[in-house]
Formats: sequence, structure tokens, C-alpha cells
Amino acid sequence: MPRLETFAGNAPVDAVLAAIHRDGGAILTGMLGAEALAALNAELLPFLEITKAGREAFSGFRTTRTGALAARSPLVRRALLEPRIRAIADAVLLPNCERYQVNVTHVIRIMPGEVAQVMHKDRWSWQYLKGMEPQLNTIWALSDFTQANGATLVVPGSQSWPDSRRPAGHEIAVAAMPAGSVLVYTGSVFHAGGANTTDQPRVGMNLTYCLGWLRQEENQYLSCPPEIARSFEPELAALMGYASGGYGLGFYTPPGLADGPEVYPIEHAVQPGTAGAP
Repeated sequence: MPRLETFAGNAPVDAVLAAIHRDGGAILTGMLGAEALAALNAELLPFLEITKAGREAFSGFRTTRTGALAARSPLVRRALLEPRIRAIADAVLLPNCERYQVNVTHVIRIMPGEVAQVMHKDRWSWQYLKGMEPQLNTIWALSDFTQANGATLVVPGSQSWPDSRRPAGHEIAVAAMPAGSVLVYTGSVFHAGGANTTDQPRVGMNLTYCLGWLRQEENQYLSCPPEIARSFEPELAALMGYASGGYGLGFYTPPGLADGPEVYPIEHAVQPGTAGAP
């Protein structure tokens, strides 16, 4: 059975990038210590407990997906800015954009009895886009990930496969990792959530980034609206999408009558004193 390369959380970024370029993903251990892990789980728990399971096969009938994490959790905001993850995202995404943005913020709980998800590439959200990597993904293990409880399945090297090819069983790696680890993988690699045959949920925090000129899968302007993002530090607000995605991308006009300019850059929406801006 193939394996993804596993690194200590403080491993050189160049070494991690080499593995990601070769395999499509890598595992970083020790990214959250026991105290930080417990605090993050406690902060998210009230939202997880009210989330209902999916209602179609791809999302999983026994899987819950809790979003709007940046708006709901200060500790998730810290994870989105994690320097080592950002350095990897810089290397993967910045060759094809002026800046990248947060794409999805979800906690995915694979509950007991869930079956394995169908293999897929996340880049299929933008099926028309060819010739570049649009996305970098992370799954933070908020519980231990094991083969039995639904650890993410990844096909090393499949980032270069045509979409029509499907992996055989002997080509699939199990991203088993202890709680506090992070699986980092590209949008082009085949992967899926595994089956959970245990009596406990597998809990993973899926934080993903995409090119800044693409439409985000999770609409962050609704999941994390300006009245919340206005309290963020500028770097995080920009990462959530409140920054131009390139020349002319992202301007807006306040819908009410005003004495100011007719057109504003998106950054204006989260500046102090802009209450009431869309």
C-alpha cells in the first residue's frame, strides 16, 4: 500500500513542497499541541452539535459538515494564518494569482457507520480551468485519523492523472495521523473520506485556499460578512476575500445614496467606519 510522506511540523518547507509536488500531498505532525487541540475542539463543539448529517451520497448520509468557521471561531482564524501552511500555499498558488483567498472552512465529522466517499478531485469545482493548480487544501486532525474510523484516502501521484482515470485499491494511501496533525494536499489529487467502522466520529477541520480570481466554493462574503470581518486583522480580512483579486476585481458600489465615491475597492467594506457597507 502506498504512503504519503510524513514530516514533523517544523520540517523545512522545501522538503514538504517536494513531497507535495511528487505525491500531491503530505502529512505534518504536531501542528497542534494537546492544549491547543482541546481549546479548538471546545470552541467548535457547540456548532458541531447542532449540525445535521448530509442528505446526499457525496456529502455523506452519516457525515456532518459545519461551516462559517472563520466567523465563528477565533482559533480557526489563527489556523488560517498558520505560517508554515501559508508558506506552502504561497509556493503552490502565487505563481498563478496576485493573491489567493480562503475557499472553504468546514469541520467534517465522519460518523460511525459512514461508507467511503467516492474518489474525486476538488479542482472539479472549476472544471473548465486547465493547466494550473487552483487550490491547496488542509485537513487538521481534531481526532486521531485511522484506517478504521475514516481517515482521508489519497492517491499519491494522481494529481497528474486525467480525470477519466480511476484509482485501483493498491494505489490508495490512508492518511492515518494522530490528532493535531495536518494533511496538506492539492486540489488536483484524487482523494476521498474513508469509511468509519468504529463507534466514534472522525473529526477533521477542512481549511482550503484557492486562486484569488476564482469564485469560492463557500461564499465567504455570506459566511463571514463585512460586519464580522471588519474586526479581523488586515491580513486575515484580505485572505477571506476582502482584497482585490487582481486589477479591477472586487470593487463595489454601496446601494444607498451617499456623498462619497460611487465605486469603492472591496477593502473599503471592512475598514473602520464603514458600518452599513454590503
